[in-house]
Amino acid sequence: MRARISITVLVCAGALALAPAAHARDAIVESFDGTPIVTHFFPAPGLERGERAPTILIGHGWGGTGATSPPADVAAAGYNVLTWDARGFGGSGGTVMIDHPRFEGRDVSSLIDYVAKQPEAQRDRRRDPRVGMSGGSYGGGVQFLAAARDPRIDAITPTIAWHDLLSSLYPRASVKAGWDLALIGVGIPTSVALGVFSPAGIQPGHQSEHFYNTVVGGLATGQLPASELPWFRAHGPDFLLKRIKAPTLIAQGTVDTLFDLDQAHRNFMALRSRGIPLKMMWFCGGHGVCTVEGDGAIAIGDSDHVQKRRLQWFDRYLKGKRRTRTGPAFEWIDQNGRWHRSGAYPLRRTGSLAGTGAGLVPLVPGINPGSGILVAALPDPLAPIKVPVAARGGERVVGSPRVKLTYTTAGIATTRTDGLTHVYGQIVDKDRNVILGNQATPIPIRLDGERHTISTTLTRVASVGTAAGYELQLLGQSDLFDPQRAVGAVNVKALKVTLPTTRARRR
Repeated sequence: MRARISITVLVCAGALALAPAAHARDAIVESFDGTPIVTHFFPAPGLERGERAPTILIGHGWGGTGATSPPADVAAAGYNVLTWDARGFGGSGGTVMIDHPRFEGRDVSSLIDYVAKQPEAQRDRRRDPRVGMSGGSYGGGVQFLAAARDPRIDAITPTIAWHDLLSSLYPRASVKAGWDLALIGVGIPTSVALGVFSPAGIQPGHQSEHFYNTVVGGLATGQLPASELPWFRAHGPDFLLKRIKAPTLIAQGTVDTLFDLDQAHRNFMALRSRGIPLKMMWFCGGHGVCTVEGDGAIAIGDSDHVQKRRLQWFDRYLKGKRRTRTGPAFEWIDQNGRWHRSGAYPLRRTGSLAGTGAGLVPLVPGINPGSGILVAALPDPLAPIKVPVAARGGERVVGSPRVKLTYTTAGIATTRTDGLTHVYGQIVDKDRNVILGNQATPIPIRLDGERHTISTTLTRVASVGTAAGYELQLLGQSDLFDPQRAVGAVNVKALKVTLPTTRARRR
């Protein structure tokens, strides 16, 4: 067996080999508030005079710009393509509002108005072009916002997007320090420097001060400034999903430590009640480090299999090809690079694996060099508590592990004022000596010396059974998160971990 490693950070889904398109044209689209949005329109190749085709809007990732050529496979499939520099990035004007429904969401409506005027654009009505959306990360999140407010969008395929920013960037009152620093660093060049060269004239773009204030405050104290919480809550798309009517294919990365599988799960469950065509795919990639084993089909980043399903989705719901097969409701890839399938999501739980333990977790201010890197958790050979979980052959561990622990504490906080600290739970695949999904989950701990019992889930994972089994590691620090800000210890008197198992078919 051999391992293959890929790092996919803030990429635009569907960014495959690019091909030139005839009659492509650039434009400056004026958004609702006068902000100039730099766009690129690529008619479908081979269109004769008077012929029209559906149009796919492809958004870029955080810190990116709109592609200046269409993806070859999308063009070959007979679609027009429109790309754009998101507000505040590249040559577009305005402030980066982090996919806010009142700003970036409304910008998309202005782009659709532009598409409706293009002679190559298929239209359902005069101002209603046949439109789908694609893109990953930043270009994935905007699809939910746009589809919730503009019913002209006929199909969306959001990839590695989020459900709400607070639970993804700051889960359980913790700070994802590594990703906060990365987002600031990646976003600055295209939100500041490139605006100087904008075809719309110099555009002094920048990122929202709310974002800067939150990152600085979180990194300084370990807590979010209370004054900034309403701004993050206003982004959604959690509270907007009830408005979406467009058929939706959600793709998420199993090793994505910025927008994890829980974010995709919550989006899916919210949309399921809408009664719209809905599909979920989990691939090995996203914001993080993908390590897979084996010589079979391997999905890294935005895989060929996911892109194939995406185009099938557009053929079915944009071109109206009713016989097009879009695959089962749920497809996911395991750590060996093999795809599994199910006619329903979520999978029905058929059993569980469990382990118990106890011990003392020291709370030492600072970082733990053995707990991982800024975007991925690693097994810690010096983890203070290790709980073995035996496995039986053939299980598929898919879903949210659950941890129940009873503890007391002795110690004090250094900078936090809310009386909280965190310990971190992570599941080790003992066969491969890797953390499932590269995920470490913060578990809030009260520093009051009292006895507490907490039952909580860890971040959703997907794995086939291993011969050596699994191990829960409980740590006082993970480098995915803010450094430990307490001094003392957590005395874990009882600890139980349960891994959900299920059955699914191989592809």
